[in-house]
Amino acid sequence: MSDKEIIEAARDFADKIMTSDTYREYLYQREKVKKQPELYEKVNEFRQRNFDLQNDTDCEDMLDRMEAFEREYEKFREDPLVDDFLRAELAFCRMMQEVYVLLADEIDFEV
Repeated sequence: MSDKEIIEAARDFADKIMTSDTYREYLYQREKVKKQPELYEKVNEFRQRNFDLQNDTDCEDMLDRMEAFEREYEKFREDPLVDDFLRAELAFCRMMQEVYVLLADEIDFEV
């Protein structure tokens, strides 16, 4: 198989992902949240803070910081629009993670 054919197969695969129920639900929920710009801004702030916290290498008080973060955003997460969006996003991320793991497992590539 040529490189060009592999790239074309990857495009076809990307099209399949974009027509999946999981991705379409993510887009639908994202658009619902985007209709409320202030809420969307808060969602993005939550997502950024969550990402930063999870990627912080200083693990000394990580559990305490995670608990404080969860308490701070507890009421925010109770909003059905927020919860539905974050659940849809998580489902899509998990699907993509499975794809990445599968590819990594199937391809014999030593670093």
